[in-house]
Amino acid sequence: MSESLHEQIDTQVKNNKVVIFMKGEKTAPMCGFSARAVEVIKTLNVPFETVNVLADEAMWDELEKYSNWPTVPQIFINGKFVGGCDIVTELHERGELKKLLG
Repeated sequence: MSESLHEQIDTQVKNNKVVIFMKGEKTAPMCGFSARAVEVIKTLNVPFETVNVLADEAMWDELEKYSNWPTVPQIFINGKFVGGCDIVTELHERGELKKLLG
């Protein structure tokens, strides 16, 4: 039996220090907010994964339920939902994002 979408999301979140659920891929973001989130994380020189929510509409719907957040990108760090592009950008500007990554 294959994993449910919820389990797939949960696996990505738990198995990666940083994961961004976004429009597009890290090498080819498909919206400005996703591109900005990738750039912010790249400045911290930490490995991260991305999941293209455009590839699976059901995944996008399940992601909204999983995080209780209606938009993408959605950034998870150390197994916890941190927020979207604006929140992560603000945390980075205040120097808090680097601390969060420990």
